[in-house]
Amino acid sequence: MTVYHALLELADDHLVLGHRLSEWCGHAPMLEEDLAMPNMALDLIGTARTLYDRAAALEGKGRSEDDMAYLRDERAYRNCLLVERPNEDFAHTVLRQLYFAAFMHPYWIAAQDSTDGVVRGVAGKAVKEMAYHIRHAGEWVIRLGDGTEESAARMRDAVEALSIYVDELFDSSPAAREAEAAGVLPVRADLRTQWDKTIADIFGEAALTLPEAPYPQRGGREGLHGEGLGHLLAEMQSVYRAHPGAQW
Repeated sequence: MTVYHALLELADDHLVLGHRLSEWCGHAPMLEEDLAMPNMALDLIGTARTLYDRAAALEGKGRSEDDMAYLRDERAYRNCLLVERPNEDFAHTVLRQLYFAAFMHPYWIAAQDSTDGVVRGVAGKAVKEMAYHIRHAGEWVIRLGDGTEESAARMRDAVEALSIYVDELFDSSPAAREAEAAGVLPVRADLRTQWDKTIADIFGEAALTLPEAPYPQRGGREGLHGEGLGHLLAEMQSVYRAHPGAQW
């Protein structure tokens, strides 16, 4: 069950962030982004689906990936706090994506050596997707951070708002630690050096500085979330809960 819980954390991260990105569909600042944001959302949701399916199989209670996504309440979700943060403006969205992708890219690289075949398969596909997410989000962070006075101010505000959620990315829950010890998942703390380098390189071009976070925010892995996740799940789960078992 420990591997089940560890995979659930990963799946929740990807589903929640995928839904957040999908909220830009029809609202992005330009047509290209109106296509790019939902496509990145599909990458994340596709990863979540496979992880939910694997977690359900390990649980052995006959639940489906849909049950995992749509029939759990807010306190049962184990995603990190970063991914549930509201979109706010475009600067917040692309910075949140950069922070997450800069962590997940080396994570999936390391996960290609997992002792679990499904995890290895997910990693082989996701590592390419995360490389693109870093490139796409990083280009926007540079463009806004080193752009106009207005865009630079918005990007600095995003850095200040979101950096307090970074440290939780590198924390391993008890379930994750057992999965790491068994060689199923990479050790999260080992990825900090690569994350720091990726962010430092992009921030150097964007004229940004990563601030100290003396009071980092945690709690997502224990089911302690902001009210925004409840609103997100209410919207995301409404159709499935209104028509349980429906197929179309």
